[in-house]
Amino acid sequence: MIAPTLRSILLMFTGLPVLLFVAVAAPQLWVISAGWLAGIAGLMLTDLILAGRPAQADIGLKAPPLLYMGADDPVDFSLTMMAGPKPGKVNALLEVNTLITSPIPTELRGWTGRTHEWSIPLTPIRRGEGKLIRLWLDWTGPLGLLRLRKVVPLDHAIPITPNTRWVQEEAVRLYTRDADFGIKMQIDRGDGSEFDALREFVSGMDRRAIDWKHSARHRTLLAKEFRTERNHNIVFAFDTGRLMCEPLGGVPKIDRAINAALLLAYVSLRSGDKTALFGFDARPTVTSNVLTGAGAFPHMQRLASRLDYSAEEANYTLALTALASRLERRSLIILFSDFVDTISAELMLENVRRLQDRHLVVFACFEDEPLNQLIDAEPRQAADVSRAVIADSLLRDRELVLRKLEHMGVQVIETRPERFGADLISRYLEIKRREML
Repeated sequence: MIAPTLRSILLMFTGLPVLLFVAVAAPQLWVISAGWLAGIAGLMLTDLILAGRPAQADIGLKAPPLLYMGADDPVDFSLTMMAGPKPGKVNALLEVNTLITSPIPTELRGWTGRTHEWSIPLTPIRRGEGKLIRLWLDWTGPLGLLRLRKVVPLDHAIPITPNTRWVQEEAVRLYTRDADFGIKMQIDRGDGSEFDALREFVSGMDRRAIDWKHSARHRTLLAKEFRTERNHNIVFAFDTGRLMCEPLGGVPKIDRAINAALLLAYVSLRSGDKTALFGFDARPTVTSNVLTGAGAFPHMQRLASRLDYSAEEANYTLALTALASRLERRSLIILFSDFVDTISAELMLENVRRLQDRHLVVFACFEDEPLNQLIDAEPRQAADVSRAVIADSLLRDRELVLRKLEHMGVQVIETRPERFGADLISRYLEIKRREML
């Protein structure tokens, strides 16, 4: 596509008063008008000849195989002028679908031979299938009179998945920082319940661990060594309803919950426990059998990617009843959900109470940052005071629901997004240390 620039239009309008004067005062000098128009047309033709041709521009694309929520990944482009002049500056704009933040326009300057390479960071905002639709390129000739445009259809799809790369990096950091309880086999005197071995009693060991019967038989003091019981069932239950799909810091709550859950799944599978995944909104949507072993983590990733966004309200009665019917042994159930007031939380409380009778439930949610910001904001108008009072009332109702859960024996985690994964793992390790399962 070739179009005149603003400079050529202004140049044309600059000679308009002279052309009008000639047409009115001296029609016999029409040659001046024709010469002016021919001169501008000649300049535009010269600019076209000296400019790079869109047909000679070849585009190369190197896109990542996956995009991860909460992370930026670059897509690499290369522009090669196969023949003809090279433009001095090229404006590039990448068009994407609604699952990816629209990239800002890029100015390309300088060439390596006949090729210019550049990268555009892609920031996904929703899970699903991101698409690179087309690439828009335009440049002007050396005289700045013509603008040439090339539109390159890409139609390239990139799956957007939970941030499993962050999960693996964070897990490696946890493993290398120290040997957290349950990650490596530890022999804990007095804390474990599963017998491991007998060893000769030495100073500093707990005297209550002495096995008097075997000591008498071997005529030396022997003590029992215990290790933490393993092979527990860890069930991740995700509420994918309307409230959990709201953005928090630019990322939906459900995606932040999935990242934290995958991190804990990686740790628990490595420590010998079993995991399962359960998703629901108005009805159960994703269910899995119990998975075991570190090799099952990729399957957990695929299951988590199937948790879709929903605009429906969560049906706790149907979902938690279906979940309870699938569990044959006592399990640790981590429920990722949210609520707005005590009325909407009544059904959740009633069904969690039934689940708590047989299983250990952890209720994990995020702090309501918008309400805290309304309370902490400096009041400048009367409306600001009213909003702060209403927000404080909602937070008190929220605190009331969480306290009811704690009185029922439910473990409650309410924290900021950046601490969510670490707090979840800390609570899991504490539960294992106290052998609450």
